[in-house]
Amino acid sequence: MSEGRIAARYAKPLLNLAEEKSVLEEVKQDMDSFASLCKENRDFSLMLKSPIIPHKRKAEILKKIFEGKFSDLTLQAFDLITRKNREYLLVAIADEFLALYNLRKGIANVTVTTTFQLESDLRESFKKLATKVTGKSPNLEEEIDPDILGGYVLKFGDKQIDDSVRGRLNDLKLKFNKK
Repeated sequence: MSEGRIAARYAKPLLNLAEEKSVLEEVKQDMDSFASLCKENRDFSLMLKSPIIPHKRKAEILKKIFEGKFSDLTLQAFDLITRKNREYLLVAIADEFLALYNLRKGIANVTVTTTFQLESDLRESFKKLATKVTGKSPNLEEEIDPDILGGYVLKFGDKQIDDSVRGRLNDLKLKFNKK
């Protein structure tokens, strides 16, 4: 069975149970924090995936790090996952949980790439554009890439709107090469 399917088998019931117990927002924050930690700390992610470190030791490490910081439901889920020897999937489970949360709440992850830091009025304009295009409330992430030369690139799901200078130059290049 694929990693994504296994992660979904843990994430869906956790989402439903969190909603049932009225701690959905707490668990969502926990999963956000956990996913961020795993992205920022490669050693932590490698520890979770290591076949050398015993499962009980990983459970102890998770408990020491997150006890008192994460909700009881999240800690119970981590404990269950480590008892099932699936701690190597915790990152995938957190990502799947966040994707299901966004789907349930009607939130779209949108990335806008520009050559400069966005000011608040421009950020709001991009949020309105993203809402119009996706039909959902956008969770806007900003990236700065001087290689696009100007304009912007808006990415959401598997689609993108490329209104950058680099994109326009590439389009012109393709048109000239066809003739």
